[in-house]
Amino acid sequence: MQTMRKTISMCHKIGISTLTLYAFSTENWKRPKDEVEYIIGLVSEFVQETNIRDLNQNNIRVDFIGDISKFPEATQQAMNNVSNQTQGNTGLQVYFAMNYGGKSDILQAVKSIVNTKNSDEITEKLFEQYLYIRQSPSPDLLIRTSGEKRLSNFLLWQSAYAELWFTNEMWPDFNEELLYSAILDYQNRMKRSKVL
Repeated sequence: MQTMRKTISMCHKIGISTLTLYAFSTENWKRPKDEVEYIIGLVSEFVQETNIRDLNQNNIRVDFIGDISKFPEATQQAMNNVSNQTQGNTGLQVYFAMNYGGKSDILQAVKSIVNTKNSDEITEKLFEQYLYIRQSPSPDLLIRTSGEKRLSNFLLWQSAYAELWFTNEMWPDFNEELLYSAILDYQNRMKRSKVL
C-alpha cells in the first residue's frame, strides 16, 4: 500500500495523466482466506478521510474498475466514497483494478452488448464503451514487477499495443528510479520507432 501511495505521488509529480494499479485480481480469491482479508483491509485503509483530503489537494481523481460487488459492504462504501469525493478533480486519474481480470472484463462486455445490438452494429469503438474503463485511453506503457514475463490477465483488450517493461524487483521495492527507468526506456523506443 505504501508503494501504491508513492507511485501515485511520483506519477502526479511528473505529469502522467492516467495510472492503473492492479490491486486485487479475480484470481486473488484463491489465496488463503486471511491473506484475502488482509488485502481487502488495505483498501479500506487507503480510502480513509485523510487520504481523500490529500487526493483533493493534489487534484487526483480515483475510480475502481472490476466487479466490486463481491467485496464486503463497508469496503464497497469506502470505494464509492473516495470515487464520489474526487470526481471533480481534473489532474491525475488513478484506477484501482479491484476484483478485476481482463478475461472477465471482456466477458461482461460481451454479455452487456449481445442482447442490445445486432452483430453488424458492433465495432471496436462501441465494444470499448462496455468495458470497465470506458473513458480512459489505452495504456502506452505496462510495467510488470517481480520478474514475471506475462500480463497476468491485466487489461488484455486495452494493452494490445502497449509497450511492456519488466523488472525483477518485487512490487514493494518499486521506486522512483525504476519508474524513471521504465519511462526513459519507453521514450527511447518511441524515438526509434519514429526513425524507422
